[in-house]
Amino acid sequence: MDNKIKTIAIDYYKVPLEGNLVDALHGKHDNFELITATVTLENGRIGCGYTYTGGFGGAAIAKMLEQDLTPQLIGVPMNSPEKMNDYMNQHIHYVARGGIASFAISALDIAFWDIELKSHGIALKDLRGKGEDKVRTYYGGIDLMYSEKELLENIEKQLASGHTAVKIKLGRENEDEDIQRIKAVRKLIGDEALFMVDANMVWTEEQAIRMAKRMEEYNIGWLEEPTNPDDYEGYARIGQATSIPIAMGENLHTIYEHELAMKLARIKRPIGDCSNVCGITGFLKVADLAEKYSVEVHSHGMQELHANVLGAVENRGMVEFHSFPIYKYTVDPLVVKDGYLETCKAPGTGVVFDLEKLNLYKVN
Repeated sequence: MDNKIKTIAIDYYKVPLEGNLVDALHGKHDNFELITATVTLENGRIGCGYTYTGGFGGAAIAKMLEQDLTPQLIGVPMNSPEKMNDYMNQHIHYVARGGIASFAISALDIAFWDIELKSHGIALKDLRGKGEDKVRTYYGGIDLMYSEKELLENIEKQLASGHTAVKIKLGRENEDEDIQRIKAVRKLIGDEALFMVDANMVWTEEQAIRMAKRMEEYNIGWLEEPTNPDDYEGYARIGQATSIPIAMGENLHTIYEHELAMKLARIKRPIGDCSNVCGITGFLKVADLAEKYSVEVHSHGMQELHANVLGAVENRGMVEFHSFPIYKYTVDPLVVKDGYLETCKAPGTGVVFDLEKLNLYKVN
């Protein structure tokens, strides 16, 4: 039967967020944007992909999908997802390498993988052979402006829900407040529980080194994005100055940037995101690159998909259980059990949206 692309439907949602979700760079998060791409082939096969933002840029991503990528794809035979990814990158490379283009390509790449995997009866976790049935996760809070009491109450809530590892935001104006919050969380969760911190890029190199040294005594699993992610040499110097592993990746939107992060910045905790690194194809490239540098690959956000992606790779690290609850708008929401997430065994990417819930927030 004909495997040409028949239609591509783009839908755009603005989903409200509850609570005082603040980080040091972006401020308060009131909503997240979800952009879906549903691809239908002439032979009737259908795949759904998606990307998301922290509340800005979603309309531009949707427009690029509708006006720039869709016209290039209608009537084109669907090839392998990797070749489709190259095809999309080539057509908009000149005006949009990285950035919004990577988000838009991500949505379509995930849709192509959904079709490919369903066509062969393969679950995403088994893409490279028998994958893992469960993967390690951690709770990633957006909690910079929580009072210490609110911070600890939220972490207690997450531990009660099945989490065994946590990450908090840093970047308060008073550095002593950051250290006090670290101290309080460590006391709450115990000396051995996995505990990470994230500064959302707001420190200078000098400040990052100073703060890293101050927090070393608290057994920190990693320090994420201490400064501008474009400063690869600065990251290397921060990493050399502290015993705490340095993490970055959610703001790197091409494989070339990820390679610079591992080669020049010498990070020890690379973090990929299928929503902004050209989809599953891009994430797998990051995972393979991390394996070359003998480090595990971790994920940022969209835990409902990344659990299955990490289940497929040998050098899997941890899935961030992000505070943007996309998973709640799927037909089979995730459940955390003893610090792990189960991977999906059904063919496809494992993400099926509950449109009855989601359509309440659809933007016309």
